[in-house]
Amino acid sequence: MKTLFEQHIPDDAPLADRLRPQTPEEVIGQSHVLSGGHMLQSILEGAPPVSMVFWGPPGCGKTTLARIIAEKTGYALEQVSAVSSGVAELKQIFERSRARRSDGLRTVMFVDEIHRFNRSQQDAFLPVVEDGTIILIGATTENPSFEMNSALLSRMQVVVLQRLDVSAMMQLLARAEKHTGKKLPLMAEAREILVGMADGDGRALLNFCEILFGFKGKAMDAAALTQYLQKRAPLYDKRQEAHYNLISALHKSLRGSDVQAALYWLCRMLTGGEDPLYIARRMVRFAVEDIGLADPNALVQANAAKEAYDFLGSPEGELALVQCVMYLATAPKSNALYTAYKDASRSAREFGSLMPSMHILNAPTKLMKELGYSKGYEYDYQAEDGFSGQNYFPDGMTRQEYYQPVERGFERDIIKRLEYWEKLREKRQAE
Repeated sequence: MKTLFEQHIPDDAPLADRLRPQTPEEVIGQSHVLSGGHMLQSILEGAPPVSMVFWGPPGCGKTTLARIIAEKTGYALEQVSAVSSGVAELKQIFERSRARRSDGLRTVMFVDEIHRFNRSQQDAFLPVVEDGTIILIGATTENPSFEMNSALLSRMQVVVLQRLDVSAMMQLLARAEKHTGKKLPLMAEAREILVGMADGDGRALLNFCEILFGFKGKAMDAAALTQYLQKRAPLYDKRQEAHYNLISALHKSLRGSDVQAALYWLCRMLTGGEDPLYIARRMVRFAVEDIGLADPNALVQANAAKEAYDFLGSPEGELALVQCVMYLATAPKSNALYTAYKDASRSAREFGSLMPSMHILNAPTKLMKELGYSKGYEYDYQAEDGFSGQNYFPDGMTRQEYYQPVERGFERDIIKRLEYWEKLREKRQAE
C-alpha cells in the first residue's frame, strides 16, 4: 500500500495540495511545537503518539501535521470532517480501527473542525480513545475549553498552533513560484499587500497565488491587486472567540492609556462587522469601571458617543466612537469607584440585616418619635462648617473606608475633601 505522500497528486490539483509539506522540516510557522523539546517533536522522532487537539486559525497546518504524524509513526490514517460526518460513519471507522489493531496496526483518526460535533457525537469517542482503539487528533479554530466536552478534552493534549506570520507567508510565496516556475505578477508593495489579504492563512495565500499565476498583464501595483482579487474579509466572527478577544484587547488598551493601540482594535472590530453599539456599551462600562471620578466627564462622553451613533448611523457615527475611544484612552484612570462598590457589596452581604441607627431614621408619627426615631439627629446645615460628623453606619458595625481615590485627575480634589471631612469628624468626636 502506498504511503500518504507516495500517492499521486494530480497536476491539476489545487496548488495548496501540491505544496502540502511532507516532512516536519517543510512545515513553516510552527517551530514552537516542532523544536525545543516539545511533545510533538518527540512524537515525530519516535515517541508513541497521544490523542491531541490542534487549536489554531485556518491555514496554519493542522491537517498537514496530522498527516505527517500518521506517516512518521506508520499508523493508518482515517480522516473525517465534523461538518459532514455523523455517528454512523464514526462507528464504521471505529470498527475498521479495531480490525486493524487485531492485525497489529494502529490508527490515527483526524477530525477536522471537531468543535462542530455535538455533545453526543463527542461522547462517542470516549471509549475508543480510552482503550486505545484510535489515536484521536482533532483540529479546531475555536477555544477547545469552550467547544469540547471536558471528559473528552481531559483525555487529549492541546497543541496551540500559530497564525502564519509575514516571514512564513513570504516563504510560501517563494515555494509557489519555485514549484510553478512562474513569477507572481506583483510589484514589491503589492506582494506585501497580498500577504496582508491572506490574513495569516497559508491556504488562502496559495489560492490567491493560483489565481495570479493565470494573470497575463503587466506586474500589478497595490491598487491593481486589490481591484483584481477584491479584499478577503478579516478573520473575525462576532459570535465566536475573536469577538471576545478583540473587545478585551480594546478594553485593556484603553486601561493602559495607549490611544494608538485602542484605535487599532476599534477599527479591527468595526472592519470585521462588529455592532458599533456593542462597542459603545463597552465604552460606557469602561468610563465608570476604569475612570470613574478621576474624570466624571468620561461617562458623559461615552453616553454622548452612543447617542451620536444612534442619531447619525454609519459611517459618520463611527467617528463619535473614535472620539470617545481617544478621550477614554487619554483620560486619567482610576478603579477606586469599582473597588469601593465591590467592597461595600461585600459588607452589605455580611451586615445586611443591621438596621440603620435610630438617629438617622425619620419619625413621621408620634409613636415613632416616642420610640426614639430621629432622636439626636444633627442637621448638617445647622452645624459648624455644614458638617455634623455623626455616624451614619449601623450600630454594631465599625466605620468602613471603601472609597480610596487615587492621586490622578479629579480624584486629587476628592482626596482633599475627604481629608478635610475626616479632620472635622475627629474634631466633632473629641468635643
